[in-house]
Amino acid sequence: MKMTPEILSTAAIVALAASLCAQTGNPAPSPQVWVATWGTSQQIPEPQNALPTEDLRDATLRQVVHLSVGGSALRLHLSNAFGTEPLHLTSVHIARPLAPSTLSTSGEIAPATDKALTFAGNPDVTIPPGAEFLSDPVEFPIAPLSDLAISLHLDAPPARQTGHPGSRATTYYQHGDFVAAPSLAQPKQVDHWYQISEVDVLTAQNAASVVALGDSITDGHGATTNGNDRWTDILAQRLQSNPGTRGIGVSNQGIGGNHLLTDGLGPNALARLDRDVLAPAGVHWAIVFEGVNDLGGLARLGEVPPSDHAALVQKVIAAYRQIIARGHAHGLRMIGATITPFVGSDFYHPGPLSEADRQAVNQWIRANGHFDDVMDFDAVVRDPLHPNHLLPAYDCGDHLHPSPVGYKSMGEAIPLQLFAR
Repeated sequence: MKMTPEILSTAAIVALAASLCAQTGNPAPSPQVWVATWGTSQQIPEPQNALPTEDLRDATLRQVVHLSVGGSALRLHLSNAFGTEPLHLTSVHIARPLAPSTLSTSGEIAPATDKALTFAGNPDVTIPPGAEFLSDPVEFPIAPLSDLAISLHLDAPPARQTGHPGSRATTYYQHGDFVAAPSLAQPKQVDHWYQISEVDVLTAQNAASVVALGDSITDGHGATTNGNDRWTDILAQRLQSNPGTRGIGVSNQGIGGNHLLTDGLGPNALARLDRDVLAPAGVHWAIVFEGVNDLGGLARLGEVPPSDHAALVQKVIAAYRQIIARGHAHGLRMIGATITPFVGSDFYHPGPLSEADRQAVNQWIRANGHFDDVMDFDAVVRDPLHPNHLLPAYDCGDHLHPSPVGYKSMGEAIPLQLFAR
């Protein structure tokens, strides 16, 4: 059998460990697998979220991500998914941040933990346009729920940037190659990620990951910057606190403003399904929490005929059927999340017909025979006295997105038995 590079890399690690065990007389290690411990969806940054071109010439970017499951080794996915020309990175390093980003002004790292990544044995990498590139595995024991600093150096700016504007995490950048520097001298700061898409860890054989496909409510609009309090973060914390689910990683694939059916901010959900849901390492479950932007956008600028509402509901359901079928074809267990209330939204200002659309879609999600399981987020965050509104305590203030308290309740309401193997 011809072995793929991924199998060869994992086999090399296992063979090395087995050799060391033979020399020391210790038992051979148990088989391990690669699991996505962190991930983020890629898009073309909007002009206001893209970095100035000249800031990326001979520049170091230091970006901090918050992992879910821990492991003994690590590999990094770099993305040029929306680039129009090859992207050259002269060096890429990883390290543990010295302090939380909320306390850091220069992206300090613990120097003893700094490690250079390689790509087919080389310190630099050129990523073709539209592609993703996986680093060689590196031994890097890391605990669950840890932060990881990723430092990369570009000699020339990308022709078109690939990134994730809704990071809710601080990135530091400055001119020069300082990927191994303990701190950056007076760097600029921005709360976006660029050119990074996934971190995998090597961990126990029964490990797996859950992917959350969603829009801004999954991406975390209204969550605390550098606070890691999105509903997916709460889920990751709970999975790690339960002995039976500690091997499960969480990959947040939410994009603010995302749609099921049309391109908005980022590609539509069906267009990005292969890359964001089916491809992450070790994925076994997918939570599908999309649709509010499709429903809200129909009559945002003025009411439309009831027939248009009925047609939209059917299109949304057809999209769900596609996502379920494609997930099942790859062996995923598909979990549907009901769409949360948004009456009173200053952006969508939905009327009775749009609320009826939401109810019809949620009824389909809850019905047997569609999704494998259902997460009823609507029931978690709605106001019992006004069920077409968010509970005031869970409302970030725009009557569409939850507050950190609302996200906490959502994450805590997810039954962990959904992730039984």
